[in-house]
Amino acid sequence: MMRAFAAKASTRLNWIVERIVAVLMLLLVLDVWLGVVDRYLFHWQLPWPEVLARYLMIWVALLAISAGIARREHIGLSILIDRLPQIFRRPLLILVDVMTFALFAFLCWYGIDFTVGGSTRQAMIFGMTLAIPFAAIPVSSAIAALQVLLVALRDQGEVMTDSNDGLPSGAGAVQ
Repeated sequence: MMRAFAAKASTRLNWIVERIVAVLMLLLVLDVWLGVVDRYLFHWQLPWPEVLARYLMIWVALLAISAGIARREHIGLSILIDRLPQIFRRPLLILVDVMTFALFAFLCWYGIDFTVGGSTRQAMIFGMTLAIPFAAIPVSSAIAALQVLLVALRDQGEVMTDSNDGLPSGAGAVQ
């Protein structure tokens, strides 16, 4: 029952995050396109497209981490776990889940302080505080930590042999 709930919650969370990432990527592409058109065609000399692109890229990259976690698509981990004897896979996967959760919880905790510190600094071009760009760290870390927890409950250390069946794939996903 807990396993099914975790699988469903992980899938729903990933669905939401992927749509947010897609929207941010669309905005990033449009922003970069505007910067190129500005620079080479109209010569408006807009000061903000490059800065906005940087902030969007940071948010996209950090939010996308949880999508990789939901699918267990970490190439290094997959290569290692797939080569181990079956008896070592489960404890290693559980250990990696615990360590990964601890890492993202740590990043979230200290990212909150980082974001609060950014609230006193200004982004020159936009006239806003840096709290919004800096918030990418604790927000994405919290989502990643939650996703690690859900995936750990979903997989419970089991290793999937065939990864071509939809969302759960990679070294630790369950069929």
